[in-house]
Amino acid sequence: MSDTSNPSDKLFGWLWRSYLKRFTPYLLIALMFMILEGSMLGALSYIMRPMFDTVFIAGNETAIKWVALAIFGIFACRAVSAVGQKVTLAYIVQKMAAALRTDLLAHIMRQDGTFHQTHPPGFLIQRVQADVMAINDGWRALIMGAGRDFITLMVLMGVAVSVDWKWTVVALIGAPVVLAPTRLVQKFVRRRAREARDLGAKLATRLDEVFHGIVPVKLNRLEGYQSERYGQLTDKLVKAEVRAHAGSAVVPGLIDIMSGLGFVGVLVYGGSEIIAGDKSVGQFMSFFTAIGFAFEPLRRLGAVSGQWQIAASGIERLRELLEMEPSMRSPANPKPAPQGTPEIALRDVTLAYGDTTVLKGASLFAEAGKTTALVGASGAGKSTIFNLLTRLVDPDSGSVTLGGVETRDMTLEDLRGLFSVVSQDAALFDETLRENILLGRTDVSEERLQEVIEAAHVADFLPQLSDGLETPVGPRGSSLSGGQRQRVAIARALLRDTPILLLDEATSALDAKSEAVVQDALERLSKGRTTIVIAHRLSTVRDADKIVVMDAGRVVDEGTHEALLAGDGLYARLHDLQFKTSGQTADKAALARQGRRRKKSATKAKDSSHHAAPSLLSRIFARLSGR
Repeated sequence: MSDTSNPSDKLFGWLWRSYLKRFTPYLLIALMFMILEGSMLGALSYIMRPMFDTVFIAGNETAIKWVALAIFGIFACRAVSAVGQKVTLAYIVQKMAAALRTDLLAHIMRQDGTFHQTHPPGFLIQRVQADVMAINDGWRALIMGAGRDFITLMVLMGVAVSVDWKWTVVALIGAPVVLAPTRLVQKFVRRRAREARDLGAKLATRLDEVFHGIVPVKLNRLEGYQSERYGQLTDKLVKAEVRAHAGSAVVPGLIDIMSGLGFVGVLVYGGSEIIAGDKSVGQFMSFFTAIGFAFEPLRRLGAVSGQWQIAASGIERLRELLEMEPSMRSPANPKPAPQGTPEIALRDVTLAYGDTTVLKGASLFAEAGKTTALVGASGAGKSTIFNLLTRLVDPDSGSVTLGGVETRDMTLEDLRGLFSVVSQDAALFDETLRENILLGRTDVSEERLQEVIEAAHVADFLPQLSDGLETPVGPRGSSLSGGQRQRVAIARALLRDTPILLLDEATSALDAKSEAVVQDALERLSKGRTTIVIAHRLSTVRDADKIVVMDAGRVVDEGTHEALLAGDGLYARLHDLQFKTSGQTADKAALARQGRRRKKSATKAKDSSHHAAPSLLSRIFARLSGR
């Protein structure tokens, strides 16, 4: 983590080394334009002297032309240089912002699941968008201040000194008024800017939650509640932003006070010299113009301090993000991924999230090329198994192997290249249907794509779309139904053609008709692959080669559907509960189990009755004996 107390020069040094340095040639071009633009104000103030003394007072008509041409040349040169530096800086700003945002997104996507649990999307969006923009505004103001405004100030001060150095000293008599409180103002602005960034992130998070949950918001009539909560955050943001901008405005305000003192001093001191004939009107006008022009870049330089403090708070945040290293990394000396279709084995795996233990010595084996189903109540640890296999998390103890190779011993790219995943919530993007299937791949022929959409039953609904495969699917695939989104996810998995398939409640949210179509596509997809299925509806895993029953982080039973029903264990009880709830009659195995349970209960009751009387007599005898 970066030290947030780092001074501004260190923050700018990091920004320079990491991003700005690569644009050095363009920065030099922009700097040349800025120097040219800045020096023109000095030239304009300098020409005031001959314009007044030679033309207006001496009445030299021949000098009018060259003075006029000189003034026009100054403005033309200033115009060209201003356009040049603005265009060049705009190019650097956009290129750097693109590079910084791309790096941030790539780095954020490499972070572990725990990172994303503690950093909500709105917070990260604020970092990638608003903070990068604030940084660009800050360094651009700093570069322009160091280039155009500083050069302008130096040239104008040079003109002023050339007229009279004493007048210049008098004009700057209020400088201590500006310098003294500047450091305190900088610290105040940075604190307020950081506070505003935090509140901006909370606002972005709130918007993200509201827009993604707009249906439950409407159904529960939460519009007023959400508006009120958002309004409260907005009020806090307004206060923080106003304080930050107030602090930023203090230094330019102090410079205005200094300017006023300087003008008064020069007018009183210099005016008497002009009246006495020691100085000409042209000299005074040249000096007065130079000093007048100088206060504007001086004000901008004062404002740069506040702008840079706002940018510095953003740089601190981005450095913190970019310096966060994911704990889940590829090994230094990786082993090659297993070839062919591997088996999957978990041996005595324990895993805890914080103080909550999720897996407690879980062990299971999934045969290569066969389907293994994971069933159990919510919280039993089924989804955690998927996270372990793909190394979204690592076990605290025990081993996870694919084809005999530990998952930790493979590179993350090789490991995750073994899996295709179809889950209940198919992740679609606001792109065309074709792009959502291909996901950027350019090595897929049109023939292969047609095979995939036929096998995944995507072709069934293509005629309903206005532009077929070129139809945009909307944000998160909102223009498609749940069953259609699932078929797109299956098409992706078919294209990946990986040896291991993970199915996480892939049909649980579908109606009967859609489920039948999707289930058919999944059966085609799972052929020849090591498949692991998570399912709550036991009817969908009847035909699995093996069913693993989990409870409270442990594997408590395993076998085929028929064997587990006959075993009268947790699976059988879950089966009876689901069929009873759905209004279906229990099958023969369920009836037999009920009979066995009644028989056991009767035997237990009988045994209890045999022991009940002696127990009662014993108590009576003990009571009498006590008397």
